[in-house]
Amino acid sequence: MIDSKIFTPVSIGPVTLRNRVIRSAAFENMAYGNSPSQDLYDYHVAVARGGVGMTTLAYASVNRSGLSFDGQLWMRDEIVPALRRITDEVHAAGAKTSIQLGHCGNMTHRATCGCTPVGASGGFNLYSPTFVRGLREDEIPALVEDFGRAVELARKAGFDCVEIHAGHGYLISQFLSPYTNRRHDRFGGSLENRMRLMQLVIRRVMQAAGDDMGVLVKMNMHDGFRRGMQREECLEVARELERLGVHALVLSAGFVSKAPMEVMRGAMPIRTLAHYMDLRKFWWLKAMLHLAGRVMIPTVPYREGYFLEDAKVFRQAVSLPLVYVGGLTSRQKMEEVLDAGFEGLQMARALIHDTDFVNKLHRGELTCSGCRHSNYCIGRMYTLEMRCNRCAGELPPALRREIDKAEARWSR
Repeated sequence: MIDSKIFTPVSIGPVTLRNRVIRSAAFENMAYGNSPSQDLYDYHVAVARGGVGMTTLAYASVNRSGLSFDGQLWMRDEIVPALRRITDEVHAAGAKTSIQLGHCGNMTHRATCGCTPVGASGGFNLYSPTFVRGLREDEIPALVEDFGRAVELARKAGFDCVEIHAGHGYLISQFLSPYTNRRHDRFGGSLENRMRLMQLVIRRVMQAAGDDMGVLVKMNMHDGFRRGMQREECLEVARELERLGVHALVLSAGFVSKAPMEVMRGAMPIRTLAHYMDLRKFWWLKAMLHLAGRVMIPTVPYREGYFLEDAKVFRQAVSLPLVYVGGLTSRQKMEEVLDAGFEGLQMARALIHDTDFVNKLHRGELTCSGCRHSNYCIGRMYTLEMRCNRCAGELPPALRREIDKAEARWSR
């Protein structure tokens, strides 16, 4: 066995993990009909058996209006037994469980969320496409309560931790960012006002979590474009989250509606993304992708550990535990991150490529993931279940050429 800090225990609030590796909340698209499936069970159990300290079920909406996808979890009483089946088996494998809770805000369509989409402010969502409206101030208390109720359901389902999604341009992030928050009430304008929804949500979440659940918050270090949040405001958000008593921060960046590849880096596989879209529902978007996909979703260069230098600034600004996420594939870079003062490591693509990656790393069978960063799993997961290209069977020649080109570019 390899002796490394990676494989030492770490605590997130009241919860102790067997090692520092956490499967990040990358969307699986395996909650068919918004409920846990056998695929979701099989994947997270496999990751737990593969050696992670904790696995995170992704992007569970706290209510119906917060749903972006038909394959996304929707927290409600009737899914608790199926979630409990997952957490029980993950615990039996020696890992802890977390669930990411959030609300998509304006990143949805009436056909999915059952109402006119809501956001920090009104406008038009080109990607759905649909008109959206600003959340009324009198609707906010019920939304805050939905977050608290979702945490209580997570406890009933056996989760050790919850991760609140306050980044990437979803609802809490839409309130935080001046790009999407054009309000003129006490929830808009100054950063103090733009943080108000986040503060209400986190206070309710901490109350619901009590003294036996860990609370992580995923937040942006920057939005990834000029009119969005920049580092200085994000540092103040991190300090406020520390004051609110959360147990750890997950540091990310990017905005799904404006700078999506800032989150994941590399190129979006445009042919793959368009190939799996339903022509009857998304004919216009497929056409736009073929005509101007690289303009709509520009490439952001990939390198291993691409958020590390930004994250180090946050490490100097706050003292609570920080979880690094962003392009980790090798033991060397993972150890470098831990040596820089980060308590945890999140990864997804390496664990999509091989659910047993952590065990193999620990046994010394390899030092680096075999993932070659084609982002096929990302292009596919918006329509079908998340899967690595090596597990997807025979692919059309155009998709295989796109994958091979990306792997040759980013694996150098």
